[in-house]
Amino acid sequence: MNYFDAVVLGIVEGLSEFFPVSSTGHMILTASVLGLEQDDFLKTFEIAIQLGSILAVVFLLYNRLVCGFGIWIKLALGFIPTGICGLFLYKYIKQLFDGYVVAIMLILGGIVFLLIEHKHKGKSYKINTLDSVTYKQAFLVGLMQCLAMIPGTSRSGATIVGALLLGFNRRVAAEFSFLLALPTMFAATGYDVYKNLHMLDSTNLGILLTGGVVAFISALCAVKFFLFFIVRFSYVPFGIYRICIGILFLILFGLGVLDV
Repeated sequence: MNYFDAVVLGIVEGLSEFFPVSSTGHMILTASVLGLEQDDFLKTFEIAIQLGSILAVVFLLYNRLVCGFGIWIKLALGFIPTGICGLFLYKYIKQLFDGYVVAIMLILGGIVFLLIEHKHKGKSYKINTLDSVTYKQAFLVGLMQCLAMIPGTSRSGATIVGALLLGFNRRVAAEFSFLLALPTMFAATGYDVYKNLHMLDSTNLGILLTGGVVAFISALCAVKFFLFFIVRFSYVPFGIYRICIGILFLILFGLGVLDV
């Protein structure tokens, strides 16, 4: 893996982290296109550069984080299920970093989004502000986030689906999903880097920092666009995209064009 690969993967991470299309899944698929082997460093890189994307959320949604202590309690409650699952399932999760798993989960997630949007078409939403989110709802969205440990599911996709099912409007679902990423991804990144400090020599550390900076910049653009888009349109295009990209990669893997 070199600096060019780090830049490409950083762009993919930043653009896809907050779209409900699975950033980890897209990085695994992009790594296949780049001809990179899913070794221990690449798996750590794919997790660690998410920190760059998260810092973009802190920068853009800072005013939501300082509006009161209540939001922090809700984020803490939402983080508990993922934190527990991540702690005990960490070594098993990394074994799922596989192209076929990603492609299948992309397709299944896309179908779910189409079904959710069809069910909610024309209906009004009960939760229209972050302040209206209850502690129970925050915890339930956190339970949905556990599904995102399967590569290709999408952390934002799982939490947004959970929020929509609970009656959040599209923008509030997206904003709560973004904020819930803060404790989750800070913990996941910190734990993964701690477990793999032995791999971070001067070269690998430089590659990791490059990917993180690029992810931060591209995530700034992605979050702004996503919040603009989702107020005016639905999640249907993301569902269709997930299904199409999943099918495409299944075909490419099946034909042997790309390595899994």
